[in-house]
Amino acid sequence: MTTEHIQSPMPGVFYTRPDPDEATFVDEGDEVAEGDVVGLVGVMKNFHDITAPADGTITDVVAENEQEVDAGDDLLVLETN
Repeated sequence: MTTEHIQSPMPGVFYTRPDPDEATFVDEGDEVAEGDVVGLVGVMKNFHDITAPADGTITDVVAENEQEVDAGDDLLVLETN
């Protein structure tokens, strides 16, 4: 098992859900597949998908919904298989 930190590729606002009325993309303990969308970073009304780099389990959601983030900030922690 390997721990990977999913980081923001750019400064912006991190979103844990696609819409305020919808469920979160992922929660701690969720299984994800490589390429699954696990969050969004919004920059000037453009939204960039944050995807899982590998199959595994989300062990920590580090950034809060609507938190301002910088490039390289940890967003989530993924335990890979």
